[in-house]
Amino acid sequence: MTLNLQCPTCSAPVTWDEAFPDRPFCSPRCRLIDLGAWAAEEHVVPGEELEQDLYSGDLPQQ
Repeated sequence: MTLNLQCPTCSAPVTWDEAFPDRPFCSPRCRLIDLGAWAAEEHVVPGEELEQDLYSGDLPQQ
């Protein structure tokens, strides 16, 4: 059974097989657009700020 889905970037049809090596994207271009969106922080995974975790307590005394 072959899985058919849409490219998350442009919504073009994608078949989950060897015909689309960039799956779930339809092309290398759409894959790079998505990567750029993650790098620009347009996509984020919800959670607490990392800085809050690292600096929540007092700094150690030297």
